[in-house]
Amino acid sequence: MTIDIPRIEDTATALLAQHEYQRFAFYGRVSTEDQQDPVASRNWQITRATGLIEPAGGIIVAEFFDIGLSRSLPWKRRPHAARLLDALADPNRGFDAVVIGEPQRAFYGNQYSLTMPVFSHYGVGLWVPEVGGAIDPESEAHDLIMSVFGGMSKGERTRVKVRVRTAMSSQAKIEGRFLGGRPPYGYRLADAGPHPNPAKAADGRRLHKLEPDPTTAPVVRRIFAMYLANYGYFAIAEALTRDGIPSPSAADPARNPHRTGEGWAKSAVKNILSNPRYTGRQVWNKQRKDEVLLDVNDVALGYETRMRWNDKDSWVWSDTIAHPPLVTVNDFELAQTIMAAGGRGRTGNRLQKVRRHYVLRGLMLCGLCGRKMQSHQAHESAYYRCRYPNEYALANHVQHPRNVYVAERDIVPALDNWLLKAFAPHRLTDTIQRLQAAQPAAGPNSVAPAITAANKIIATCDAKLAQYRAIADAGGDPATVAAWMAEVNAQRAAAIAQRDKAAQEPAPRHLAEEDIRRLIGSFDDIRNTLRDARSEDKSNVYRELRLALTYDPGQNKISVEAKPDADYCGVTVRVRGGT
Repeated sequence: MTIDIPRIEDTATALLAQHEYQRFAFYGRVSTEDQQDPVASRNWQITRATGLIEPAGGIIVAEFFDIGLSRSLPWKRRPHAARLLDALADPNRGFDAVVIGEPQRAFYGNQYSLTMPVFSHYGVGLWVPEVGGAIDPESEAHDLIMSVFGGMSKGERTRVKVRVRTAMSSQAKIEGRFLGGRPPYGYRLADAGPHPNPAKAADGRRLHKLEPDPTTAPVVRRIFAMYLANYGYFAIAEALTRDGIPSPSAADPARNPHRTGEGWAKSAVKNILSNPRYTGRQVWNKQRKDEVLLDVNDVALGYETRMRWNDKDSWVWSDTIAHPPLVTVNDFELAQTIMAAGGRGRTGNRLQKVRRHYVLRGLMLCGLCGRKMQSHQAHESAYYRCRYPNEYALANHVQHPRNVYVAERDIVPALDNWLLKAFAPHRLTDTIQRLQAAQPAAGPNSVAPAITAANKIIATCDAKLAQYRAIADAGGDPATVAAWMAEVNAQRAAAIAQRDKAAQEPAPRHLAEEDIRRLIGSFDDIRNTLRDARSEDKSNVYRELRLALTYDPGQNKISVEAKPDADYCGVTVRVRGGT
């Protein structure tokens, strides 16, 4: 989010040239969950901070203000708060103390106790209006006050979550209100009148409801009719693709930009058959957001939000019909019964599956479609297969056999022979020279993959934020949109931190031939170990080498690429076996 904020440094420079002032850095924060205009929030926070330090001859010379980030994020995961912490370690930082406008916005839970020692270590004071000036790190009273504000901040956020969820539950159950988000396939958004809140109605906010989409609603009815007529998921998907009916991702590419939209997938058919909103009732609370520790060994890193499915008993159904139904309740319940049975009679005795270890799990790629091949067991042997046409109804758009199989026993021996030959005594000099020559040129490009990956995440987050703002402008539920934006902003902040960290990492040092020879001096032992290793150990070795095996069924050939390090080298060889 970009907002126009006056440059406080320009005014400070002019004043410092005329008088002696104590120099302060200002820190503030506003999040989407606070439902405040960032400019207005920044203005009142900085006004409180200025009113605190001006009587003591203080002036703000630097500003750090985080926008759109939840207070639950620790300081190191807030971009501007992290920059402030980094600035504390700089002797030429340009300020002597830090002032905040409101402690509840700066500190959440135990964040004060984790942050204040850094201020004390670098001799930088922290001023808070509620204390009346600078915090004394040795004062138990000040420590208690700040701990109370951290607890109040956490309690306030919890109360907001409880109020919002309770309100949304009642709105869904009693009013059958559409609570925002993307309309399910088969529906589109329609105007439902002015917002019931007079203030929001005065601002032009409108409610929305679901109405059948004239293009996609008949497709939903057809899917249910075919399923109840004993057609399976794939048969339905194949028929829809053959008739040229766009899949959900093709009909609305913005819904799933990561999908090709080439044909109907079985999963899309199954999801439509499982969606109770097609009965005309509003259904809420199908999913929940859980906060999970980023690192259980470092609690200070905070949490990340993950979406998880709730049990059906927790779903909230509207008491009355909220929008025109596309299927009857009886047809929907019959479809659920058939899906639960899986087309077979169910008994209480379930076969116990034996978990088998696959040496090349996740490393095998299909040369026809580029997808990872599935691990599969047949006749007590390990195989890898690709069933792309069984998952996506291609309607002959792609020439791909229904099943592509390759046996593990035909791959691993040939793969081991290649690895053993590469480091055999008579091949060692040639291998060392190739490894040395394969090193990339030193420079900033050595960290380019990490930066590119982070930039890709940031671009995706920016696209989502723009989409969510459009939903909000169209009248989507503010609380729901705010929760979405807070989650995406957290992901964006983490990606920015990852990108900045990668940009600061030094380029890897080039190894001379003697360095490489010294490193692999014990490879004779490794060769013997690899020859007799257990499948689990071999699997670890292959992953450390970052192998990628591409199977071409037409030529009966596997292309193997080894990349021991993403920034190091790559070698392509051909493995011909009995496949």
